[in-house]
Amino acid sequence: MKSLEVLAPVGNMDMALAAIHNGANSIYVGFPNFNARGRTQDFSLSELKTLIDTCHLYGVSVYAALNILIFSNELENLLCEIKSVIELGIDGLIVQDVGLAYLIRQMCPEIRLHASTQMTVTSHQAIDLLKDLNIQRFVLARENSLSEISMIQANTKKELEVFVHGALCVAYSGQCLTSESIGGRSANRGQCAQSCRFYYTLIVDGHSIGQAKYFLSPNDLCGIDHIDELKRIGIQAIKIEGRLKSPEYVAAVTRSYSRAAKKTGEHLD
Repeated sequence: MKSLEVLAPVGNMDMALAAIHNGANSIYVGFPNFNARGRTQDFSLSELKTLIDTCHLYGVSVYAALNILIFSNELENLLCEIKSVIELGIDGLIVQDVGLAYLIRQMCPEIRLHASTQMTVTSHQAIDLLKDLNIQRFVLARENSLSEISMIQANTKKELEVFVHGALCVAYSGQCLTSESIGGRSANRGQCAQSCRFYYTLIVDGHSIGQAKYFLSPNDLCGIDHIDELKRIGIQAIKIEGRLKSPEYVAAVTRSYSRAAKKTGEHLD
């Protein structure tokens, strides 16, 4: 049996090198100007070309995250940019917007498409519904339990990928309106203010209630103890969150999961 593919987050070249030299099988970066991490510094086309070529020298795949919803007036320019990125030799695109996925498939039938976790695929029926898009891999919603993931795997031949480490969103699949409601920054356009991480006081009838301070902030995800089970289920890839993190973070977490995935493969073989 093959080892799990380990995907590492990359926001700059130092992070890419950290991922490469610590066992990543693939990395994912934000598609320039159109991704869910608006606070990162996007790669230029020339920088992205250098990144792709460097990764390919080490046998590491590169995916670009187009994981936001697209407005109609952006489509013409975006499709031109997608064509330019594809010509650089990118290994695949991670897409949230179903309409955009359809347009990309019409424009470039051979490009590899991954359904972003923000497409909110939580069942094999959802995968079947999207079969005309020929999406090769589905990044399952982070809300799926291990038993649900197992059920999905048993009912599809598509590749499945799951997040195993990093920040979690209080809203379903990151589709949150809190940031925009409070500060006018849309989480679905890469501008999340992480309002759920703020300190809040609960006031009932004029009185502060309870000792809790962070009512909305979820605990971060750490799934390293479940790698064996994910392998048994048949998951193809595990993903680490953190394109806003440091190269040191990428190195440490990627190394830990890469070692765990290899041990799992050896044990199951």
